[in-house]
This record gives sequence, C-alpha cells and structure tokens, in this order.
Amino acid sequence: MRRATVVRQTRETQISLRLALDGRGTFDVSTGIRFFDHMLELVARHGGFDLRIAATGDLDVDQHHTVEDVGIALGEAVSQALGSRRGINRAGYFVMPMDETLAVAAIDLGGRPHTVVATGVRAVRVGDLTAELVTDFFEGFALGARANVHIKVLYGRSSHHRIEAAFKAFARALRVACARDRRLARMLPSTKELL
Repeated sequence: MRRATVVRQTRETQISLRLALDGRGTFDVSTGIRFFDHMLELVARHGGFDLRIAATGDLDVDQHHTVEDVGIALGEAVSQALGSRRGINRAGYFVMPMDETLAVAAIDLGGRPHTVVATGVRAVRVGDLTAELVTDFFEGFALGARANVHIKVLYGRSSHHRIEAAFKAFARALRVACARDRRLARMLPSTKELL
C-alpha cells in the first residue's frame, strides 16, 4: 500500500500527517479550523484516501500558516507515497456538481508546481475559515506535491457550496492522477523520463 507520514514543524505550526493513497476514505482531522477540517475530510472521502492530520498553529495571529502548511504537508505526503511515480496516470480531472454549483479540477503530478484557483467566492469567511486561504492551501499542496493544480468554480450561489465543490473536484481529480495504470507499470508517464 502506498503510504506516507509527514511531520512538519515550524515556528508557526506543528503538523503530523499520515496518508494512505489506496485507502477507504477514512479520516481523523484536527486543525483548529472546523470548516477546513470538513474540507480535508471531503478530500479523504472523495479521494478514497485514509488521512490523519493533527495540526496546531498560531491561530491567535491568523489562519494562514496553518492552512498553507497543511497544504504543503499533504502535498509532500502524496509525493512521498507515490515514490518514483512510475505506472501512475499522472494527470486527472473531474467535474463536480453540487446542487446549484459546478466546479472543475485538473491535476498533473508531472513534477512542476503551478496553481490556478478561481472559486469566485466573495465572502470574507465561510464558516470559521478565511475564504481567501483556499487558494493558499492549494498553492501549498502544489509546492509539496510538485504538481499543477487548476481549479475553477464555474457558477454557484452559495459560497459554502463553491468551496466544497472545489475540494470535492480536487479530491476526485487527485484520485485519478494517483491511480495506477497497468499499461504504464514500468514507465514514467513522461517523454522526458523524468518527473
């Protein structure tokens, strides 16, 4: 089973994260930001990953360090669990409807980090999460995983639904990108033979 454990400690955050890519969607997540916990739980459930995260951070200052560092740690765990990345699909995408909202996510685990996120959320907060930090999470993930992450919410009335649909689409796109393809078992999914 493809697994990883990441411990990330900085002056602002302490994070312990365990990930199993070939899991059953189980989770135990605690970051001190309940709406963010819920989004990470969706990543586990919709990705089919087993995910354990215990994070503490300087929430008395701001949520930024906690959200970004959890993204980095999750990306590092995905990269570690994939190993050489031989035999994986490498890229995946998903279109996620959620009631009145529609979100699209595309991921390439090709080794070069880049992020484009457009949720269209105008609310300052959704639940207890500072909404602009959604982009910081995905940027952190892209850096840690060395991945391209593109997410766009096409439409939707509810800010909650916009963010939730984005996380669900991300999880399902990541699931496809991480999946093994028997036809590629001995190859890197790259003409450069380098990821």
